[in-house]
Amino acid sequence: MTRQDNWGYFFVAPALIIFIVFVLLPVVMTFGYSFFKYDGFNPMTFVGLDNYKRMFADKVYIGSYGRTLFYIGMTLVLEVLVGLLLAAVVSSKIKGSILFRTAFFAPAMLPGVVVGLIWSFVYNQRFGLLNSLLTLFGLESWARSWLGDSRTALIAVCVVSGWVFSGYYMTIFYAAMQRIPRELFEAAEIDGAGPVLQFLKVKLPLTMDMVWVAVLLCVTGGFQGFDLFYVMTNGQPNHSTEIVTTWLVRTVFSIRDVGYGAALSVMLTAVVLFLTWLIVSLQKKLLSGDDAL
Repeated sequence: MTRQDNWGYFFVAPALIIFIVFVLLPVVMTFGYSFFKYDGFNPMTFVGLDNYKRMFADKVYIGSYGRTLFYIGMTLVLEVLVGLLLAAVVSSKIKGSILFRTAFFAPAMLPGVVVGLIWSFVYNQRFGLLNSLLTLFGLESWARSWLGDSRTALIAVCVVSGWVFSGYYMTIFYAAMQRIPRELFEAAEIDGAGPVLQFLKVKLPLTMDMVWVAVLLCVTGGFQGFDLFYVMTNGQPNHSTEIVTTWLVRTVFSIRDVGYGAALSVMLTAVVLFLTWLIVSLQKKLLSGDDAL
């Protein structure tokens, strides 16, 4: 081992220690807690796989996966698809594109708690901006308690998430579109292709790699969603906006069942890893099919 190798280990050691203490060790401890009944204060009691058996009988927990998947499906449209369309618009030769890019990206710079509080006022039944606008245009019958109605609460939160992160994905796609050689657009214009055909035939095919990255980020990020739901609805009404993370946090900090919450965390990690593997495998299969063509 050379002196240069020793210096390499010296510089890597701090990051490795931080990873072990703050990432690897909590993961191992969480997995261990999942086999115990523990409230965080009293001594732990070994229960084996009881916590894992319990989760399959927990209707709120099982239902939270359905609501989480619905949230992810909505965000794939409201964030990824809308972000892709916004990127196509701002990457075109239009005046004020810098202003539009800034305006669309600005919500992503706001803390989730702030966004949740702002939109809670927008959705307020009595003095909210949305109901006021509906009343102004003679649509009083449409006004409702958007976050207090189990039929609209989840959709209302999804819309806010789309408002926040569509600009974020727009930035990713815009950067990818800027790498496309200008000669391709010039050739498309010579062939008579307008903005729509240029998007479908040039921009979209050459940004598909980033679309897959965005889908992966959206799916994994959807399972990590918490702040908007916690601030705006906290899983209510009647658990209609209860997603996996909010129920997990409620289990640990409100019900004080650390062992069961650890089991829920382990299962959530397994689900996210499986979906990540599935998306990456699907991407490789589709790309290899394109190469074969």
